[in-house]
Amino acid sequence: MTILIPAAAEAAATDGSLIERFADWSVELMETIGAPGAGLAIALENLFPPLPSEVILPLAGFAASQGNFSIIAALIWTTVGSVVGALALYGIGAWLGRDRMRAIVDKMPLVDLEDVDKVEAWFARHGYKAVFFGRMIPIFRSLISIPAGIERMPVGMFLLLTTAGSLIWNAIFICAGFLLGENWHVVEQYADIFQKIVIVAVLIGAAWWLVSKIRSNRRRRAAERGDA
Repeated sequence: MTILIPAAAEAAATDGSLIERFADWSVELMETIGAPGAGLAIALENLFPPLPSEVILPLAGFAASQGNFSIIAALIWTTVGSVVGALALYGIGAWLGRDRMRAIVDKMPLVDLEDVDKVEAWFARHGYKAVFFGRMIPIFRSLISIPAGIERMPVGMFLLLTTAGSLIWNAIFICAGFLLGENWHVVEQYADIFQKIVIVAVLIGAAWWLVSKIRSNRRRRAAERGDA
């Protein structure tokens, strides 16, 4: 059965040619192999965060509303895709490991191993919550799997938290696309606003951290000169 939505996908994918082509390719996948195609697209989205789950998931919901596959199949396959993609990133983090990660950080300007110790301590306290809720935050939903791998979070717990968080995220967008029908692309517009808020918050946080580090380094150098 054909999914009659390539034009809608093109209209919604206004962020650039790459996203537009990926949306069109996702439509072709769902036309060809059904719900597993949506799962494959989501797996790739997890590996390459700039690709938009906010487009793929409502598309899958709309396809389900047209009878191409069931909404349950869409939920199952996209969640499987989310977990597969997250597990691949977990594997990258586990391969990198704490020693390699600390060696890389030790060569980076402005970043001290003391900062890494603080992050590791925070992740030890809040890692489970970070993985679960991180699956519902744009950008972080993919990247959170890497520190989980670096810190060797138990695989069973990682899979459980990732599955639960991904299922909630996927269900919201798939059900919205299913209910909105041909107006499914409205979901992407609101999700885009949420993503921009997250990006702005990250940039503000990064700027605050950078200014704090520069000031801290200046004070430390001044203290060292005074001792000398």
